[in-house]
Amino acid sequence: MLIPGDDEIRALHERFAPSAEAFELVWTHSVIVCRIAEQVGGGDVDMTLVRAGCLLHDIGVYRLEPGDHYVRHGLLGYELLGEAGLPETLRRFCAHHTGVGITHEDVLRQQLPLPPGDYLAESGEEDLVMYADKFHSKSTPPRFLSAATFSARVARFGDDKVKRFESLVDRFGTPDLAPLAAEFGHAIT
Repeated sequence: MLIPGDDEIRALHERFAPSAEAFELVWTHSVIVCRIAEQVGGGDVDMTLVRAGCLLHDIGVYRLEPGDHYVRHGLLGYELLGEAGLPETLRRFCAHHTGVGITHEDVLRQQLPLPPGDYLAESGEEDLVMYADKFHSKSTPPRFLSAATFSARVARFGDDKVKRFESLVDRFGTPDLAPLAAEFGHAIT
């Protein structure tokens, strides 16, 4: 599989972003997620694939319509990358990074606006992109999240989600967010 480089991925973002502000928000977040993944990753994962996954994972945000449930951005990104001709391996980073994974049961129980199914990371690369994404938010203003903050956030979805996150912390370690927070000017909460 040919993995697109940063310039090709940035061009996709520029093509699909509805505004310069949307591009800046999503692209900056994607770069930050990549930097976090590079900090904690390695070992048995393909870091070139992880880099592409980090830079592509939130591209579906551009397709959200007013009133759309944010959880749909992953599926929208999956579809967008399919229309752009990207392979399944790259498309999966979009649909399988939300929270610590969405199960068929989650879709039904929470009445999520997604086709019933499992949206779970299955490879080490998908796990790493999903994990790195937990440490930065595109909120207004954008901010970094500590492991404790994200753990408290995900607890509302059940103890199994907290345990899943803790297993990722054990596997990848906790990133040092202070240098990134200083560089990007985003607070850590």
